[in-house]
Amino acid sequence: MKDFIRPFVIAAHGDYEMVEHLLKIEPSLAYIELDWGSGEFESGLAAASHTGSRDIAQLLIRYGAPKTLFSQAMLGDLNYVEMALENNPSLIHAKGAHGISLIRHAERGGYEAEPVLQYLNQLLERENLQCQSN
Repeated sequence: MKDFIRPFVIAAHGDYEMVEHLLKIEPSLAYIELDWGSGEFESGLAAASHTGSRDIAQLLIRYGAPKTLFSQAMLGDLNYVEMALENNPSLIHAKGAHGISLIRHAERGGYEAEPVLQYLNQLLERENLQCQSN
């Protein structure tokens, strides 16, 4: 399985057929993270999320990949994102794989993620107004 991890995460950046093929060979790849070195880890779901590869993200979740704030922002799951940020507002500044921001993940989600993007922009705007008034 170790030989599949790197090609799997690379494929998860946009190659649906390869991801599906590798998952059929080794379904546990849905749970694995690749260590790029220097403390940077990336799962297949993280790769799909920051590239806006909706079909790959949905496939990985069907295979049991745990949903993340970043995947759900890209997929447009407003309820998930709202609940996470209500519990911990500082997550608005969270960074995913490769240091990519939460709002960038929502941008990559396209039309389906528009409500999440609007919500995040409203929170950032509110935060900026509060900083200016202090």
